[in-house]
Amino acid sequence: MKKLFSSESERLGARARLRELIREHSLRFGSFTLASGATSHFYLDLRRTTTHPEGAHLVGLLLLDRLESDWPDAAGGPTLGADPMAGALAVLSHVHGQPLPTFIVRAGTKDHGMQQQIEGHLESGWRAVLMDDVITRGGSLVRAVKALREREVTVDRALAILDRQAGGEEILGREGVALEALFRLSDILSPEEQAPR
Repeated sequence: MKKLFSSESERLGARARLRELIREHSLRFGSFTLASGATSHFYLDLRRTTTHPEGAHLVGLLLLDRLESDWPDAAGGPTLGADPMAGALAVLSHVHGQPLPTFIVRAGTKDHGMQQQIEGHLESGWRAVLMDDVITRGGSLVRAVKALREREVTVDRALAILDRQAGGEEILGREGVALEALFRLSDILSPEEQAPR
């Protein structure tokens, strides 16, 4: 694979720039119900960052950087959060000389066409890394873990852009899946911004 970053300062610069894009495009304050059912006075819609040209590029680079030392056979995750991440990862892995197949996991099996729950490139016996944009309680990733294991795919690692630090890491750990996140909530929001209003 071609070198992703020429130095540690370049890697840190890419992460800092991605943080800026997340705050600019994805962070909203108000009253929100999360996918987990919890309520929050802020919302991080990371699709606003992962579908932004620069944001997609930075997410792809930083995810590839995390995968480089422990390369899987494929990477993917639950629709809709992982969709743009999978696209960015597939393209950038090809550009950098080590193509990585990607896939998307539906919430359930579709009732038409090939009637598949997993779309894309994934084979029995492969080792896959799961990914999602935001982890709160980890429910969508746990469902994806079960779908992959039913296909006899090994999964013991998950990557996220943001861990909201709301128990998802522990829940995934009970499934035998280690979570790594590019950012924790405390990296994005100050304590004052996180405090209930």
